[in-house]
Amino acid sequence: MRIGLISDTHGSLDEVVVDHLKECDEIWHAGDVGSAEVLKQLSAIKPLRAVFGNIDGPEVTATLPRALAWESEGVGIYMTHIAEEAKAELKERRPDVFVCGHSHILRVARQTGGWLYMNPGACGHQGFHRMRTMLRFTISGGRVHAVEAAELGFRGRIRRI
Repeated sequence: MRIGLISDTHGSLDEVVVDHLKECDEIWHAGDVGSAEVLKQLSAIKPLRAVFGNIDGPEVTATLPRALAWESEGVGIYMTHIAEEAKAELKERRPDVFVCGHSHILRVARQTGGWLYMNPGACGHQGFHRMRTMLRFTISGGRVHAVEAAELGFRGRIRRI
């Protein structure tokens, strides 16, 4: 299963992001979606799993959970927007992969707790980041592999779909 992992769209989804997601089997969005329209556009591309973030208004928070936990291809996943708010849940759940957004900083690292930490950075045009980023990876045989970080262009250059 090929996953496209994004976060912090902040209401902006352009053709560069969409092109990277078309090659995936599922899209995961780690919060700060920004609008119901972005959810609609993402859902039209591939199956979507998403959580709301701290900037999301009622139109998004009414349809998305704060956090999601599930198993994919034998890998336990826990996803929320703000990592610092998940410490107790991580100790209790002990997922194989912990996904979050919020920082606008792309990072993939094995953590002391044993889980793989994945933050795709920000693929939207609002925030303090300069380069828009996302992750793609494969889950199969109970493990995550073939992780790719994609640079999507500088923040502020908008080509809307």
